[in-house]
Amino acid sequence: VSDASGCSMIALLHTGAAKFPQNLLPRARQAVCSLLPAGALKGYSSIVSRKLASHGFGASMAAMSSFPPQRYHYFLVLDFEATCDKPQIHPQEIIEFPILKLNGRTMEIESTFHMYVQPVVHPQLTPFCTELTGIIQGMVDGQPSLQQVLERVDEWMAKEGLLDPSVKSIFVTCGDWDLKVMLPGQCQYLGLPVADYFKQWINLKKAYSFAMGSWPKNGLLDMNKGLNLQHIGRPHSGIDDCKNIANIMKTLAHRGFIFKQTSKPF
Repeated sequence: VSDASGCSMIALLHTGAAKFPQNLLPRARQAVCSLLPAGALKGYSSIVSRKLASHGFGASMAAMSSFPPQRYHYFLVLDFEATCDKPQIHPQEIIEFPILKLNGRTMEIESTFHMYVQPVVHPQLTPFCTELTGIIQGMVDGQPSLQQVLERVDEWMAKEGLLDPSVKSIFVTCGDWDLKVMLPGQCQYLGLPVADYFKQWINLKKAYSFAMGSWPKNGLLDMNKGLNLQHIGRPHSGIDDCKNIANIMKTLAHRGFIFKQTSKPF
């Protein structure tokens, strides 16, 4: 098969991607490659990948292209929801504690930790809090205390192999509030220790601004818009916010961005 006809076959494959069954794309690509002389596909793979991506074939694009290795084996995506009101109540207490374990090589979610937490200082959620977060009273009543949840986080970290010194992991949050203000502040109020793994993190807003050259004033909404991503779930749902963070990270990684710690050492 000549290079010219090979190019035509590639063009046919990527221009027809919108109508091509997604599950057959890898086989079609393999068939095309088997007919081409060695090296003939070089230079066209990025074109095909971009075309497939434009039609929403994210998995196929990921299979065809690679991205730089990250500095961490795992990213632990975290987004607290806490008691709140207007004017703000004090102290605020964590009422939703979600973590997604994101594989640093594939940028796929491998495991989830998700618990609701019983507030003790202000046990009754305000209407403002419920409207903002979607968390109703019945979702926190009878749930474990923060101390108990932190113990379960530690158990989960151990089970997932994240406490192994040879495994590099880091938390990722949308802003510095979760791990610089909220968790240490509540732990200090309750007289609880803060585990060392909560003392370094990546602020996704800073990472996004490094990668894209603009600061996302409206957080996840601006980042999704800037990357042409659909917002997942409900804004200010902790677990949904984590899914959006993970999706933004995966998209930036596929663009070649390498994530680095943004917090200063405690």
